Amino acid sequence: MSDVRVVLVDDQYLVRTGLRALLERAPDITVVGEADDGRAAVAVAREQRPDVVLMDVRMPGGDGIEATRRILTDPTLADVRVVMLTTFDDDEYLFDAIRAGAAGFLLKDTPPDALRDAVRVVAGGDALLSPAVTRRVIAAAARSPVADPARLTGLTGRERDVLAQVGTGRSNVEIGAALHLSPDTARTYVSRLLHKLNARDRAQLVVIAYESGLVRPGDG
Repeated sequence: MSDVRVVLVDDQYLVRTGLRALLERAPDITVVGEADDGRAAVAVAREQRPDVVLMDVRMPGGDGIEATRRILTDPTLADVRVVMLTTFDDDEYLFDAIRAGAAGFLLKDTPPDALRDAVRVVAGGDALLSPAVTRRVIAAAARSPVADPARLTGLTGRERDVLAQVGTGRSNVEIGAALHLSPDTARTYVSRLLHKLNARDRAQLVVIAYESGLVRPGDG
C-alpha cells in the first residue's frame, strides 16, 4: 500500500498536534490536512482527498456526525473513510455515527502503535469495531425503532448466521471458529453480505443486523 493520507478533525489544537506527531512517526502515514469543525472538515476532505479522516464527534460550528454524512455521501469522495474520535461518554452518538457511514471508532487515549495500526486497517478497507464497542453501539441503538426484518429475505440461513456473528463484533477468525468455517470462507460470506445488503463495510452490517432484529442488546 502507498502512504496513507490522513486528515485530522478536532476543535482542540493540542489534540490535533498530538495526533499528528504520533501518526507521522510512521514512515507510511502522512497528515495532509486539519480542521477544527465539521464544516471545515468537509472542505478539507474535498481539497485533499485523504484515505482516512479522523473525526471528532462533538465540535462547535458543525458536529462530526453531520460532517461524516456529508463526506460519505459526496460521490467525489467515494474512497474516503471516516473514523470517529470518541470518549467513553459518547455512547449516544455511536449508532448515529455508524448510520452516517463511519468505519468505526478510536478512543482519544488509544496507544500510539494501536492508533497507527488502526489507520492502516481502515485505509485497507476494514472497519474498526471491537466486540466491546459493538455492544455499546447496539445498546445505544436500543431506543431506535427496529426495521422490518424483510430486509434479510434474500439471505440464506448460513448468511444470516454469519451476519449475526458480524453483528456482535466478531472477526473472521472468530466467526469461522463459531460456525466451523475457515477464516477465508468466513471472509467470503462477509463479502457476499456486503454486496447483497449494499453495505459500505462491516460497521454498517452491524447496524443492519440490529435494525432487522437479528441481533439485540445483550447478544454476544
